[in-house]
Amino acid sequence: MSNLDQQHDARKKIYLSALALVTASAAINLSVVGIQQVHAASKTKTVVIGSVTSDADIWRHIAKSSVAKQAHLKIKVKEFTDGATLNLATAESKVDVNAFQSYGYFAAFNKAHPKEQLANIGLTYLEPMGIYSKKYTKLSQIPDGAKIAVAKDLADEARGLRLLQAAGLITLDKDFGDLDGLNKIKSNPHHFKFYEIDDTTGPRVIKDDSVAAVLMSNSISQSGGYNVLKDALFYEKVDADTKANINLLATAKKDANNKTFKKLVKLYHNKKIQKYIKKQYQGTKFEVKKPISYVSTAK
Repeated sequence: MSNLDQQHDARKKIYLSALALVTASAAINLSVVGIQQVHAASKTKTVVIGSVTSDADIWRHIAKSSVAKQAHLKIKVKEFTDGATLNLATAESKVDVNAFQSYGYFAAFNKAHPKEQLANIGLTYLEPMGIYSKKYTKLSQIPDGAKIAVAKDLADEARGLRLLQAAGLITLDKDFGDLDGLNKIKSNPHHFKFYEIDDTTGPRVIKDDSVAAVLMSNSISQSGGYNVLKDALFYEKVDADTKANINLLATAKKDANNKTFKKLVKLYHNKKIQKYIKKQYQGTKFEVKKPISYVSTAK
C-alpha cells in the first residue's frame, strides 16, 4: 500500500470515529430530553375549575398562560350557569375548585348545606356593587319616596342594603347580617320604596321610568354595558364593611389543605395575570391580596 493510500485510510478512520462520537452524543442528548419531558409531565397536575361568567374567562386565560405551565398545572375550566349547582358539584368533588362567589355567598351556602361543606382556600378580588340610575347623576338628586330596585337573593340584598347605608341613604340594625333583608332597616329617612328584582334583570329594570335607581353587581352591570367606576353614582370600596363581598376560591372541605389547589391562589395574584385582568376589565376587579383570616370577622 502506498503512503497516499495509508494517509487516506487514516483520515477515513478519524472521520468515522468522529461521526460515531457525534451520533452517540446526539442519542444521549435525545435520551436526556426525553427523560426530562417525561419527568415534567409526571410533575404536571390537572385541576378542574368550575366557574361562571367573567371568572370563567379569566381562568381560561390563566389556563393558557406561561405562569400556569411554570407552576406545572394543567387547568381545565368547566362553566356553569348558576352558583348553587356549582357549589354542590364542588362539595361532591365533581370539580376541584370553583371561582365565582363572594365570602357572604360561600358562608350562606355552608350554613344551608351542613352535609356539603366547602372550604375557602384563598381570596381573590372585590367586584364592586354599584348604585345606578338613568334619571339622576347624583345621589342627592334622588327624591324622597323614590323606587329603589335591589336584588331579591338574600346575600345580594344584604350587600345592597349595606351599600345604601354606606352611601348615607339608610341605616341598618346593629346586628344586621349577611342574609338579612328589608326587615332589618332601622331608618329610612327618605321613605324609599324598595323593589326586589332578580339581579340579572338590572340592566333592563334601570330603563323603567318608575325606578329611580338600581343596585347591580359588577358582572351584571358590565353585561349591560356599564362601568362601575364611571357609571355608578356610588360603589363599594375594599374596607371593613365589604369583607363579606370579597371573592374567593372554594373547594370541598376535605381538600382544604391541598397544596396543588392552593397554587391557584398564587397564580391568580401573579403580576402578569393581574395586568391582564386590569386591562381586560377596566380596573373594575379590585385585587384583594390578603390572608383567609381577613374575612373571618365578616358579618
